[in-house]
Order: sequence, then structure tokens, then C-alpha cells
Amino acid sequence: MSLATLMLLAFATMSKAEAETFVDVDNLNITHSLSFRATDFPQVQCMALNVYYEARSSNLADQYAVADVVLNRVEDTRYPNTICDVVKEGQKDANGNMKRNKCQFSWYCDGKHDRPQDEDSWKRAQSVAWDIVKWNTFRGITEGSTHYHTTYVNPRWNKSRKGWSITRVGRIGAHIYYRWN
Repeated sequence: MSLATLMLLAFATMSKAEAETFVDVDNLNITHSLSFRATDFPQVQCMALNVYYEARSSNLADQYAVADVVLNRVEDTRYPNTICDVVKEGQKDANGNMKRNKCQFSWYCDGKHDRPQDEDSWKRAQSVAWDIVKWNTFRGITEGSTHYHTTYVNPRWNKSRKGWSITRVGRIGAHIYYRWN
């Protein structure tokens, strides 16, 4: 059997979500391939979409940090208690439709389609999402942060105001992270 046939058989026998490691002997490269069906793991899918749209052009630490914030919100009673509900949180109109640009994560209600276009960035976002949701990889990297913003914006919530008490945790990649006091 050819190597391509063996690889195809390996993928065909994979469980619902499984990581495979392949070694390219000719070039001594090791590649990882993660495969999961969004319908089987909807929470991981929501996380992957959020990582992709919030941090795909940033470094790997920042991508894990964005994911960590979502999980911190899931654990905080001020926010919804599932990953998808946190990612999709926002203001709705009288008909129950999301108000444009009124979501916790701007990509979710920006009016654009939510189909990842950059295949490499999408694979990396899926891997980050799987690792942090299923294995707690880099869990806690933001030290409890529930908020972040990119370095080029200055949202009004990043300053303490009446009823708000947040502290800047630090910067990772393209984002600045904050947590409740």
C-alpha cells in the first residue's frame, strides 16, 4: 500500500475527534492533524470560531489567552454558563435578532458570514480550542481575565467607573487583558 492510502485509512478509522501524528521521513517533519465534527463538539466549534476571528493573526499565546477568557466567563456567574452562550452573547432587537455590532465578541454580529477562509489559521484555531477545552492546555494564562481588547482601541469599560472594578492583567500578543477585582 502507498503512504497516501495508509494515511487515508488512518483518517477513516479515526474516532469522533482524534489527533494523529505523521512523520514525513524524507524531510523529517512532524505534522499534527486534528479532526472533529462540529456537530459532535459544538462547544469546541464555538471556541474555535472565536479564537479564529478574535486572534487568528496573533501569536499562539494570545490565541490561548482569548480562549482562556471565554472559559473564565463560563465560570463567572455574571456571564452565560456555556462556551457557545458566552461567544454569542449580545443585545437583541424586538424580534430576537442580534443587533449589529452589539455583541461581546464583535465578529459574531458584524454582519459578515462566519465561515473561516484561511485554512491554516482555522486548523490552528481548532487545535487551540480542542487543547484548552478538552485538555486545559494553558488554562489560566490570563490569570482570571474576563475582558480584553486589541492594543489599537481604548474601550470605555477599561477604566473603573461606577459599578465597575477591573484591573489590567497585562498584554499578550495583540490584546490587553483585564479581570474583575
